[in-house]
Amino acid sequence: MRIRRAVKKVHNARLSVLLERNKSCRGQTMVEFALISMTFFLLTFAVIDFSWLMFSQMNIQDAVREAARYAAAGNHLPDPSTPGVTLSRTASITQILNQAATGTNCTPVISSAAGGVGSAGGPSDTVTIMANCAIPTLTTAIGSFFGTDNKYHFTVRSTFKNEPFSPTQTN
Repeated sequence: MRIRRAVKKVHNARLSVLLERNKSCRGQTMVEFALISMTFFLLTFAVIDFSWLMFSQMNIQDAVREAARYAAAGNHLPDPSTPGVTLSRTASITQILNQAATGTNCTPVISSAAGGVGSAGGPSDTVTIMANCAIPTLTTAIGSFFGTDNKYHFTVRSTFKNEPFSPTQTN
């Protein structure tokens, strides 16, 4: 019985020393957490932002490639507002690019070697499809690294040679 009381007294004495020491360390723990958590969250959001921006850039690259494959054959889309009429080649290429690049705001520029800017070229002509994009960042802290508008600006282009097709399909 005496041993139990002695052990209990020693245990209580150690516990009280630990509790006293713990009270003096509470502020230090909060300061350490504040410093570490800010760094942790900044790195976490940076990884998320850069992943989003790289995903968007790959999505636009794929959309430009898909529009180029469509354009190389000299195809036209039907005009949704007028049945029986087709859109011009440049309007068709732009619509294919916008459909493939969902959720982005890009400005397409189509140019051919023979016809210049705004021309999808004729048969066997070299054509370039370019998309100028500005993707907003998810966090303003990361966006401040990309300029004053918090957007990641990039250009994607694809150059190809048109297949032989009927010249009446040009425009």
